[in-house]
Amino acid sequence: MNLQRLLDLDARLSARLRVAERPGVLRTMAILLAHSGDSWFWWAGLGLLIWRGDPFWRSWALTVLISILALAVLVMAIKFSIRRRRPEGEWGRFYRSTDPHSFPSGHAARAILIAVLALGLGPGWLALILCLWAPLVCLARVAMGVHYLSDILAGMLLGALAGGVVLAVS
Repeated sequence: MNLQRLLDLDARLSARLRVAERPGVLRTMAILLAHSGDSWFWWAGLGLLIWRGDPFWRSWALTVLISILALAVLVMAIKFSIRRRRPEGEWGRFYRSTDPHSFPSGHAARAILIAVLALGLGPGWLALILCLWAPLVCLARVAMGVHYLSDILAGMLLGALAGGVVLAVS
């Protein structure tokens, strides 16, 4: 199977998961989940924990924040090397204008990284919540039409690998 056939299959499968143009509860949930993985949201929350948290949460938040920033540099380097255009669509204009490239998904990489770090460094209740949340964020990015399935799969792999590296050196 050649690359173009794989890309076509990826586009068809991604289109089947898309709900961006369909009003309803599923679309609303996908929007909330897609935005819950935004970097500014995590930077603000982790910054608040660093500023106001007890020693455990300060340390955890600082590790996660530094990991997110390092991962963002790697993701952007890959995105600007590959330069795969995002799927066509109206939703997510901010993402489309600030970052027109889709491969790999930074949201997927970040969500999986955070879940992996929670598994290795956080309390069990947080790990459980984030391990349920992370794949939903990934699927929501496809559902809202800002990524292809292969973008999120690559992002998930990248996030898992980065999380493993962080845990290995922590």
